[in-house]
Amino acid sequence: MCRVVDLRQAVLAKNDASAVELREHLAARGTAEVNLLSSPGSGKTALLELLLARAVAGGVTVAAVTADLATENDARRLARAGAPVKQVLTDGLCHLEAGMLRERLDGWLPRDTRVLFVENVGNLVCPASYDLGESLRIVLGSVTEGEDKPLKYPTAFGLAHLVVITKTDIAEAVEFDAAAFHRNVRQVNPGVPVLETSARTGAGVDELLALILRVADGAPVHRPVLAHQHERYLHHHHGDEDGHAHDGAEHGHSHEHPAATPVPVPGAADAP
Repeated sequence: MCRVVDLRQAVLAKNDASAVELREHLAARGTAEVNLLSSPGSGKTALLELLLARAVAGGVTVAAVTADLATENDARRLARAGAPVKQVLTDGLCHLEAGMLRERLDGWLPRDTRVLFVENVGNLVCPASYDLGESLRIVLGSVTEGEDKPLKYPTAFGLAHLVVITKTDIAEAVEFDAAAFHRNVRQVNPGVPVLETSARTGAGVDELLALILRVADGAPVHRPVLAHQHERYLHHHHGDEDGHAHDGAEHGHSHEHPAATPVPVPGAADAP
């Protein structure tokens, strides 16, 4: 009988080891990493540009890595905030991996960086699987994407330490049902803080930056229930000696990796 190896689990195990090393490396430098995940067009870059600008204006040493399949448009845009910015081109890969990120940081990240923002590839499927050594994982959903977004992408939202709603300045115009969105978030990630923001008006941005800085200073973050399930899954399957592949391996999207640092973040607005 042919012995089939679950290559996807091997890839995740390698990434997990790299993430542990990166997390320890950043902690030793006094740098907190914030991993930002969202669909394309959610307003992630606009919000990050404003966060960087306000951090720089407040004397906070920040830097940003932005990942895309092609072009350096986002890096040029973010650099306007006055913070060091590095573009990572993934050459078709739909997500960042911890080893890839570490390579890009070596010799570039300023020594005194307090917060490193990582703008992941615009995608709510692949990036959800990969721990990047982050202290805080933020998943964004815009009012234009629909209230059922958390239900459509339960792993991404289910492993978030914090959920941020963007573009709230046009919520009324697009008839966004905030209460329904909050309910759907709670369904996939009970207890996760939810913060409403608008890059256009600046609403919620100072609160978001303050929360991030508290985490950088050591405040605990929300522990997703889903993270427990994935930890048990990975522990069981990494220890499996039968050598056989498990369901979902051929497509690489069925069993995602847990996010980091699992405990509640104080100070963020809870869902109504």
